[in-house]
Amino acid sequence: MPKIVDAEERRRAVAEAVFAVVGRRGLEGASLRNVADEAGLAIGSVRHYFGDHGELLVFAMKELSHRFEHRVLAHVERLAECRDGEERREVAEAMLQEFLPLDATRREEAAVWSAFVTAARTRPELRPRAREVLEGTREVMTRVLEGARRTGALREGLDVELESVRLSALLDGLTVQAVQVPELLPPRLLRTVLRTHLDALTDGGW
Repeated sequence: MPKIVDAEERRRAVAEAVFAVVGRRGLEGASLRNVADEAGLAIGSVRHYFGDHGELLVFAMKELSHRFEHRVLAHVERLAECRDGEERREVAEAMLQEFLPLDATRREEAAVWSAFVTAARTRPELRPRAREVLEGTREVMTRVLEGARRTGALREGLDVELESVRLSALLDGLTVQAVQVPELLPPRLLRTVLRTHLDALTDGGW
């Protein structure tokens, strides 16, 4: 009997090949030929699952963002169940740390995501997802800070919308620098910078 191939599983496997190629060669190196070779497939097989190169990149970009979103949402659910300020602060901090390259996996993902976002400037098909993720990131920041405001932990007079943008930009900047020169921004320092920033926004507890 012929082997039954799960189409979505195969598409995800090809996306993994895209990540590997982009991680080594940059997005410009992620040609259909190179991706097919990485996945151990004939180029015709890749074309069977993706109409063109642009469709492949859009799918891979969505797969990468979904992987990240899944981790963040797990923390969001925990945050809703927190019963005291100390626990809420701990969970919020853990959630925000998901935006930082604190281990090899997140560092590789951040490097590949940066390549996608940079390419979105000149590749219109990638722009919608890049915008969605940025908007989603700011929404998470807003949720965290609104929670602190409702419990009276946020410093009086702070603009939550503005602080959400500032927190998002801080995490983005730390990520870019840590991917470029990881030895200058080790995980301990990244955590300390985030913690110090959150301390400056609050009056102690959450």
